[in-house]
Amino acid sequence: MAEDVVIRAEGLGKKYVIGHAAERESYVVLRDVLARTARSAWRKTADMARGRAIVSGDTTEDFWALKDLNFEIKRGEVVGIIGRNGAGKSTLLKILSQITEPSEGEVTVIGRVASLLEVGTGFHPELTGRENIFLNGAILGMSRAEIKRKFDEIVAFAEIDKFLDTPVKRYSSGMYVRLAFAVAAHLEPEILIVDEVLAVGDARFQEKCLGKMRDSANRGRTVLFVSHNMSAVMQLTNRAIVMSEGAVEFIGAPSDAVERYIHGQRLDRVVEFDMRNAKRRYEGTGDVKIMSLRFDRALAHFKFLEPIRYGVRVRAEREIERLRASMTVYARNGAPVGTCWSPEVDGLMAGEECEIAVTLSSARLAPGSYYFGISVGSGNHRTAIVDYDVVHETLFFEVMPEVSEQGGMATWREGWGPISFPDLHIERTLM
Repeated sequence: MAEDVVIRAEGLGKKYVIGHAAERESYVVLRDVLARTARSAWRKTADMARGRAIVSGDTTEDFWALKDLNFEIKRGEVVGIIGRNGAGKSTLLKILSQITEPSEGEVTVIGRVASLLEVGTGFHPELTGRENIFLNGAILGMSRAEIKRKFDEIVAFAEIDKFLDTPVKRYSSGMYVRLAFAVAAHLEPEILIVDEVLAVGDARFQEKCLGKMRDSANRGRTVLFVSHNMSAVMQLTNRAIVMSEGAVEFIGAPSDAVERYIHGQRLDRVVEFDMRNAKRRYEGTGDVKIMSLRFDRALAHFKFLEPIRYGVRVRAEREIERLRASMTVYARNGAPVGTCWSPEVDGLMAGEECEIAVTLSSARLAPGSYYFGISVGSGNHRTAIVDYDVVHETLFFEVMPEVSEQGGMATWREGWGPISFPDLHIERTLM
């Protein structure tokens, strides 16, 4: 192993055993229930005796979350890991962080590792912010003197000085993330591993964290981070790994990796998207859920200046008085192009479903590849914004080449892109 290589994976694989419930007949008798319960109990006892994980279900199946991964990461590199949900990114980071063990192959990690994988990981909810800083430092192998030397920097970065002696169980998710990242980044790890957890923070704090990661890399530390922000991947990383279905699909320059990932997304999802079980990067209030999205055509190609129309099917979990749609257009590199909102329409009763027909009448997008982030909620940039549900990286489309004002708002956010599109047109149809 070369001296400058700090992480090496060889034939790395991770297998989970998952259970499935058999389809039940509408009519069962007591003896069937007793027999099924006995078989399940016997199998679980056998698994326990053999030291295997106990799995519920009538049948089991081997599921490979990772399969035959091979790569090397050198000291001082900043490496982005991208891929669709379920590609195995978080499982890989857990193995590199020594939270879980691989099922096959081996991984070598040289140096002290600090990980930020999930909100609140490594925190004791009953302890205060102050106590958790010392607890996390001790877990990372820092002496009390080292932690005290960095203590003021950590508190200032996290911006939680008012709540330092409050139990962290009372912290918001944003406060959790700020403190967790501050601890992980300031206690001088040789390898910093960060999952998409940073998406919980606001735009200003995310930029602050990216700056800290750049600083860590400049000091010769290695940084790995999973992100759905393709713009951040291209700006921050030296290399990027594209993962798909538990395997490494591509390793190379960030621009090439992002292009390959976005191209794959466009091929996988053409005009209709089932969002019922999609993992959300950001959870709204949950009052309304986005069930599916679809373009109004068989091929997601639009002419320059042609209106872009799509449908959003939603279900109300609770009664709402008003409903609006909004969207952000992203370029293929993940940079936001612009955001717009629709007027509000009548709300829904709990349990009602409807389809919202949304039209962007004058996007004036240059020829190229784009995709949407979609939300439903109430309010807009001129009023208080409430998001019921938000989905990202969906409705990929192309604007085809063809020959051929809004005013600025004081509350405009950088994450909405530099363009304020005209208001969306929206029509609601109950299902």
